Amino acid sequence: MVIPYAHQSTIEGLPPEALTEMMMLTNTCLAVLRKAMNAEGFNLGVNLGRVAGAGIADHVHLHVLPRWSGDTNFITTFGNVRCIPESLQKSYDKLEIAWKEITGST
Repeated sequence: MVIPYAHQSTIEGLPPEALTEMMMLTNTCLAVLRKAMNAEGFNLGVNLGRVAGAGIADHVHLHVLPRWSGDTNFITTFGNVRCIPESLQKSYDKLEIAWKEITGST
């Protein structure tokens, strides 16, 4: 999930710097997920407003969902169906290593 520091409920309320930072961070997330999880595609989503499914309606955020050939479609994510092929700790460790390699940060 990519969440700007600027506290706004909609994208159009964000300053240009926050929009740019969100998209640059989204690009980094895509690269990290490709490297760490071998993601073959992605769903990017923004739910604006409670009626659109925003769980945090007062703070705009962008979801980055990795996808693979043959996986279940993303709608099952919203239906509380989850397929996790490894422990969350192992996923975290892989993402942390890829993040450091791609961003050069610790």
